[in-house]
Amino acid sequence: MIQTREAMDALRQQAREKLESYDCRILVCSGTGCIATGSERIYEKFLEIVKDVPGVTLEFAPHDKDAHIGIKKTGCQGVCELGPLVRIQRGKEVVQYIKVAPEDCEEIFERTVRHGEIVERLLYRQKGVAYQSPEEIPFIAKQTRMLVENFGKYDSESLEEYVAGGGFKGLERALFEMQPEDVIETIDRSGLRGRGGGGFPTGKKWRQVAAQSEPVRYVVCNGDEGDPGAFMDGSVMEGDPFRLVEGMMIAAYAVGARDGYIYVRAEYPMSVRRLRHAIEELEKQGLLGDHILGTEFSFRLHINRGAGAFVCGEGSALTASIEGKRGMPRVKPPRTVEKGLWEKPTVLNNVETFANVPKIIQNGADWYRSVGTENSPGTKTFSLTGAIQNTGLIEVPMGTTLREIIFDIGGGIKDGGEFKAVQIGGPSGGCLTQEHLDVPLDFDSLKKLGAMIGSGGMVVMDQHTCMVEVARFFMNFTQNESCGKCVPCREGTKRMLEILERIVGGRGTMEDLDMLETLASTISETALCGLGKSAAQPVMSTLHNFRDEYIAHVVDKKCPAHACAAMRRFVISADRCKGCSKCARNCPADAISGVVRSPFRIDPEKCIRCGACESACAFGAIHIEW
Repeated sequence: MIQTREAMDALRQQAREKLESYDCRILVCSGTGCIATGSERIYEKFLEIVKDVPGVTLEFAPHDKDAHIGIKKTGCQGVCELGPLVRIQRGKEVVQYIKVAPEDCEEIFERTVRHGEIVERLLYRQKGVAYQSPEEIPFIAKQTRMLVENFGKYDSESLEEYVAGGGFKGLERALFEMQPEDVIETIDRSGLRGRGGGGFPTGKKWRQVAAQSEPVRYVVCNGDEGDPGAFMDGSVMEGDPFRLVEGMMIAAYAVGARDGYIYVRAEYPMSVRRLRHAIEELEKQGLLGDHILGTEFSFRLHINRGAGAFVCGEGSALTASIEGKRGMPRVKPPRTVEKGLWEKPTVLNNVETFANVPKIIQNGADWYRSVGTENSPGTKTFSLTGAIQNTGLIEVPMGTTLREIIFDIGGGIKDGGEFKAVQIGGPSGGCLTQEHLDVPLDFDSLKKLGAMIGSGGMVVMDQHTCMVEVARFFMNFTQNESCGKCVPCREGTKRMLEILERIVGGRGTMEDLDMLETLASTISETALCGLGKSAAQPVMSTLHNFRDEYIAHVVDKKCPAHACAAMRRFVISADRCKGCSKCARNCPADAISGVVRSPFRIDPEKCIRCGACESACAFGAIHIEW
């Protein structure tokens, strides 16, 4: 049990000595991305190898104090698409291996772990250059890692390793050196803004909760990350769960809360498991519960699993779900800071916001403000996906440009393609184009462009992406996820989706474009919650930035990106057709006619554009015209 500050110092010293005692640590990435590509088998293989080596002491649960080879599961190591990722740490030297297979483990152990040699073929390479250290890899080297600094370095499930890396220093400083108001003032001066998308000042929110006359308050973490292509919060919950918990504990001390809730969507089972483990460890050590570190501060933490409803990312819908009600937003006021969970004052922030708090309290507001912009200090994590060379989790200072993220960190467009747009902010965000590459990414700059940072999902698109189809995809997502409580969102998004489906289906009209704008304006002005108000944003941003593509679909019945199946036209080349009739026999729409041993013909009016004829033709006589 850790019941005093002195006991925490002793644990920290002991944990540091333990880390320094290793001859070598094998750090296997256990983020969801690497687990999906087989990192669990890599971990088990290393365990199997080391157990059979004479004279080698292995550490695995339960912890062995005399171990000198440690095999650890870390959080996301960054370059997600190149997993499974393994780092070998010998003293201060770290080697990053990519795309590790079980059959590589013997060689890694024999050459790198035992003799310090490098397995060159498993190193990261870019433009012919091999990078040994993870900090040298351009994808990582060009980031500013403040929030995810522990990722890949420590066992994500080890309290001792978190403490050894400076964990809980922020909580100690808050409890022993600051009053609750001092904590709020520090967060306020740091300029930390909510990383869930809205960018509301965190210190201001905490102060509003602390000022309420109601003595019962709650701290709630929004881990319901539902944007397509977003995985930042999930990576933090998996990779550094103790840091999230520490941030929530500091918030609870600041506003006088005794209970907290982490709301995690059910699609994140790894996050749930690691958070539960972290809470159990902290309760076992007395760091959660009554009289934490011998002070008057008491705090308990609970986990609620969401059922996957996107609308539960909205604050009032989230708290309703925790209470056991259907997750639906309510009319405001009263706001969550006044009447939130069980109608009590509630601090509601997302995972990234809370995870920033410990270091701010530990290092001070000025330290945090030294990074980022004046009105948007600090860093922001993004999930970088789509048509880009390097996909994965990144962290950059607020104010970093799209050009830096896509071409410097991301390595440019995949397969030498041409950058077309990036969807930022998920279904509630908007598309940015070539002309926006040098715009600083911060809350205020993006708002002026009709876009938003949102939770941080960033989907990069190349010239083969149809922007009308992108709008249809996001509208389909939003319409399916609408809770149905208010008419503008329930019915308006359905009508917009129907119009977009007509357009990509080749049946759109110019009047449809006018109707899209009218519906978007109405929904934005009258929807009940923030999700509904921003539902039309992807449509409006694509319509504004790529109107020529909409017109091509509507007027010319063509898809410039050659992506919409309904716009393609199958044609039989008379000079290559042998008249075998196989295409006609395979056509489900009876759209092909002709005489055997003479060229056949496709009736475009009957053709359903399924492609069965093209697949059936053995002579390559059928091609697509756009």
